[in-house]
Formats: sequence, C-alpha cells, structure tokens
Amino acid sequence: MIDEYQALLDNDTWRLVPRPPGANVVTGKWIFKHKFHSDGTLARHKARWVVRGFSQQPGVDYDETFSPVVKPATIRVVLSIAAARTWPIHQLDVKNALLHGHLEETVYCQQPSGFVDQSAPDHKSLYGLKQAPRTWYQRFATYLRHLGFVASAFDTSLFVFKDRDNVAYLLLYVDDIVLTASSLALLRHVTDRLHAEFAMMDLGDLHHFLGISVTRSVDSLFLSQRQYASDLLQRAGMAECHSISTLVDTRAKLSATDGAPVADPTEYSSLAGALQYLTLTRPDLAYAVQQVCLFMHDPREPHLALIKRILRYVKGTLSVGLHIGTGPVQSLTAYSDADWAGCPDSRRSTSGYCVFLGDNLVSWSSKRQTTVSRSSAEAEYRAVAHAVAECCWLRQLLQELHISIPSATLVYCDNISAVYMTANPVHQRRTKHTEIDILFVREKVALGQVCVLHVPSSHQFVDIMTKGLPA
Repeated sequence: MIDEYQALLDNDTWRLVPRPPGANVVTGKWIFKHKFHSDGTLARHKARWVVRGFSQQPGVDYDETFSPVVKPATIRVVLSIAAARTWPIHQLDVKNALLHGHLEETVYCQQPSGFVDQSAPDHKSLYGLKQAPRTWYQRFATYLRHLGFVASAFDTSLFVFKDRDNVAYLLLYVDDIVLTASSLALLRHVTDRLHAEFAMMDLGDLHHFLGISVTRSVDSLFLSQRQYASDLLQRAGMAECHSISTLVDTRAKLSATDGAPVADPTEYSSLAGALQYLTLTRPDLAYAVQQVCLFMHDPREPHLALIKRILRYVKGTLSVGLHIGTGPVQSLTAYSDADWAGCPDSRRSTSGYCVFLGDNLVSWSSKRQTTVSRSSAEAEYRAVAHAVAECCWLRQLLQELHISIPSATLVYCDNISAVYMTANPVHQRRTKHTEIDILFVREKVALGQVCVLHVPSSHQFVDIMTKGLPA
C-alpha cells in the first residue's frame, strides 16, 4: 500500500483542494491481489487504489472512454515475422500505467483510505475512472510518435518504426508491451527512451504475455495457455475430472429451447467468456466455444453440459498450444467452409476460416451467419467473402509492417459452385440477394489480390471451425 501511495504522489496524480459545494466526489477502495509467474507460483503481493468509476456522471467528469487494444491476429503476425527473421523479442511492463494519463476533465475523488490529509477531495488519471485507459493510450501513443513510431491504420495498438534498415514493432495491450526489433542495439535504444519517460520494467525475452506462456526454441515459438486452462478447471470445480477425446457430439446440434434453464446463468456466462479467451492459442476450441456463446442470453442444461464437455476435453489437452515456425512469411493462404442451415432453430449457417502466413496459422474464425442462405453455394460463398475480407485486412497490415506479399492470396473452398461464382458472371442473376459478397470477392480476384480455388473435402482444414468432428 505504501508503494502504491508513493507512486500516486510521484506521478502528481492529484492536488488536494477543499470540497466544492455540489461536486460529484468519486469514492474508491483498496484492491489486493496476488501476481503469479507463468508456472503459477506466487510472484508478489499487489495493492491498488481503485476509484468507483461507475459513480461518474457523463458530460460532467467524463466524455469519451474508448481505448484500443491490440488484436490477437496482429500479435500472431508480428511474432511470426520476428521468429522468421530471428529478431529479439522483449516484453515490458509499465508500472502504474494508468497514472501516466492526463485528464481533460476535472474529477473530484476521495483520498485513499489510510492516507488521508485531513486539511483537504482531490487532476490526473486514476485506476477505475472510465476514461483512464483512454488517457493512458493517448499519452503513450503521443510519446511513441515523438520517437519516430507510426501507429498502424489497421490496428491502432501496433506501432511501427523504420529508419533505413532499422525496423521495430511495438504491441500495446493497456500496460503490457511486446517490443521486437531488427537488432538488439535498436531494441535497447527504444527501451532506454521509454524508461526515461515512464516507470517500467524490462522483463527480458518474451516469456509470459496476457496469460500466454511463450517458449522460444531454435526453430519455433510455442504459445500455450496451460496455466490459464488449469486455473479455469479449478474455478469450474473440474480439476480432477476425467478427460474426453472429442469436443462436441458429431450428430445432434444444440437448440435454444432444449432442456430446463440453468440454475446460475451468471456462472454459465463466466465460464463461456473464459473459454472464449482460451481460443487465443487454441483454434481447435473455436467452434465448440462459439456454440455455447450463442446461448448466453438464456442458457439451458444441455448448453451447460456442452461447457462441461469442453472443459473435460481441455483437461486432456492441457499441453496443446499454437506453434509458430521460423519459415518464410511471404505468402497468405486461407481455407473457408460453411455448415449450411446447421442451426435447428433459425436454419442459419455457420462460417469458418483459417488464414496462414507462410506455414503459421495467424487468424481463424467460427461464426454464425447473420442471414439464412437459400443454398449451400450461397452459404459457402458468404464464408469465402468473410475469409477474403480477413485476408485483405492482413495484406494491408503486412504492408504497414513493410512485409511484401508478391503473390495473390490463395483461398480454398470445397464447394465448386462457390468457386465458379468468383469469376463467372452468368451466376449473378440467380444470386442477386448475395450480390454484394459476390462483387466484393470478384473485384479482389480481378485485381489479382485473391485467387479462389477448389479443395477436396478430405483436405479441408477448416472443417474444425464449422462442425463437430470425430476423434
């Protein structure tokens, strides 16, 4: 508590003033938690003074609150590039990050309990204020621009530095930073400049970021959430459960009306959300987790049974993670698929895609389509359109990272009619209700950015994103 209070003073977080009449004074409380190493052992005890931001009044003591965080696909792309080029990768942790932001509004807050100056509520940013993450991001981004970094237009939490052959990438997720550079000297220079402006720790080589353990070897990076998965099993009371080899039933599909409502919908939502975070390094879980997330508004007993089945599968696959190799990163390849009319309630289809940068899987999705498709070709074409949109975004991101993709992106689909529609205008009159998707994909094909090809169903990697598969 003393260290936290001293950090508040060192950052000039407030100035003590008499309480103005009628002012909205935001109260606060001390939050105590344990910080753990990647292996689950205790690292340190932590105290944080957090104000109750829910008592702030819009237009009075806060306005805009949005603060960007780096996208998971961006992290995987940057790590793939760094691994391919054998660049050093360090992680940095900013101490009391949100205290560095400068508030534009005047906010009156209660003084920390146990450290009250009786002669005086309290202008700067505090943990718990609605606009605190936004003000921190603005302060940090402004300083990076001063150092010569440029914020990406396609992921504003990615910053790129380039000076002749010197290149550096910085990823920001609130107060956690991943920094990689083309040389160790450049990495140290950037780190020193950041140290001069902010109180932060250089934690050395990337090893544990956002609950993800990173192990680097000569020929790969291995991303694992083993400890997170173990904690999730413990939280669900299934640490000693028997494992299972399949995620979902390969025959029946869940309905929104089957079974009785669960006793505790909050617990269901909590477990479903936790499983969603586990898919950061576990694409094999994407379809099953997408299914349970569809029913969070009204969870039933069969839906809870599926969550428990997923957890039993996780129990037997704790060592599974995401492998990032050191091969070349000069090609994009995507696989798309759709499960036509798979929903028993709405008959909407499920789209899925996987995108590879070189040999590394960097992006994937399993998502219920927003409208009903009248044919399997239509459902498959919508899935192709989603995959092409993701590939276009990745190509633009790679361009900002100064990575050239000389060849067209190959998009594989196992529906011949959908492949024909990407270049055959004769089909357009029969599918006017999907005209936007058709024209979007066809334009990218005509520009030479995308080439859509047929792949046999036996070689369709992305089946795992659209349906339950046998062991």
